[in-house]
Amino acid sequence: MKFSKLSQLFLVSSLGLLVAALLTACQLVTIDYVFVANSAGSGPSSAGQIGIYALDNASGAIRPAATTVQTGTSGPVAMAVSSDYAHLYVANTGNNSVIHFTVASDGTLTKADTVTLASAPVSLVVNAANTYLYVVSGTSSATLTEYALSAGVIGSATSTQQLRIGSDTVLPTGVFALANNNAVYVSAYDQSAYNPGCTPTPPATSCITSNANPGWVFAFTVGTSGALNPSANSPYAAGIKPSAVTADPTNRFVYVTDYASSELIGYAITACNAPVSAAGCQLSFLINGPFKTGYQPSALAIDPRGKFIYVANALDNSVSAFNIDLTTGTPAAAVNPTGSATNSTDGRPVALAIDPAIGRFVFTANHDGNSVSGFVLDPTAGTLGQTQATPYPAGYQPTAIVMVPHGNHSVQSVTP
Repeated sequence: MKFSKLSQLFLVSSLGLLVAALLTACQLVTIDYVFVANSAGSGPSSAGQIGIYALDNASGAIRPAATTVQTGTSGPVAMAVSSDYAHLYVANTGNNSVIHFTVASDGTLTKADTVTLASAPVSLVVNAANTYLYVVSGTSSATLTEYALSAGVIGSATSTQQLRIGSDTVLPTGVFALANNNAVYVSAYDQSAYNPGCTPTPPATSCITSNANPGWVFAFTVGTSGALNPSANSPYAAGIKPSAVTADPTNRFVYVTDYASSELIGYAITACNAPVSAAGCQLSFLINGPFKTGYQPSALAIDPRGKFIYVANALDNSVSAFNIDLTTGTPAAAVNPTGSATNSTDGRPVALAIDPAIGRFVFTANHDGNSVSGFVLDPTAGTLGQTQATPYPAGYQPTAIVMVPHGNHSVQSVTP
């Protein structure tokens, strides 16, 4: 049977529309969302905001998606997302608050509730069971506060821990909860033992007022009803000025970046399987460490398979990539085909995130570049390549970044 030219044109047009519809449908279920906390909007005088981007899982490019959300105050410094990706929590120094947003399927954020702390929050994390929110705060002292969560809503504080090294001033820098919900780790440093660039007050000739080790990791086991108990031998030495802390998804290794020494410090976790005693979830140094990073590492993350570590280096505008030995936890530099172990970003990356769905994209929030840099992750080698059109414009001085999967993705994981 022969078709007329008009019939042929109609058939071609119909097929074209069908293909376009199918492609559009694929995009709808393969777009993830990237949330970026900006210190302000178009300039330093405006309040903080959360930029919302859609991620193209084919190219790794991001584009503005839902409407930017105002935090209502200045100084958003950290963000955390629940494991079901339905809730986002933003820490703000402007009014010492943590704001809870619900996350819609199209990436839209809606403010739900707020909690106010006694001092400025620094970092926060939600446990994998979505039952507790952990916040570290303090500019003249360090406090870990545990809040109960109910359907994402922030409840009352169920535990408060003061982080101390004798009578010295300890400042927190990061917090992380193990995937098995059994332990919480906080990175902090002793300001009395590490205070570079300060001017001593006469008659003192030095700012150093303590002989304590500068850097520390505080470890807590999580008991019945969320009770926090210091692990045996906590806190643990952690270089000079630890800047961030994370753990692998199998609950076997903890890693800390040392901002002052430009190093990655690794620990093995012991006695942390259920039931956990108060002395459990202890740390011991990995052999052959610490491990060299770029200059002034400020953030780190582990891919959802637990195979690779990525470190954002603030001073030399780069990301360091490491393979993890799944038996020993030892990281080794993942070298790109060009021979480089680092990957260039825009100015001063201070935060880093890996997509939790397919584990193929890495993004940094670049404080001085007012931008986001994107990389494609090689799931076999762990090396990085730049995404299409990177870097991407952000608001003024971005400070934090998180990612939320959308559609029919399965979240990657690794079994020890």
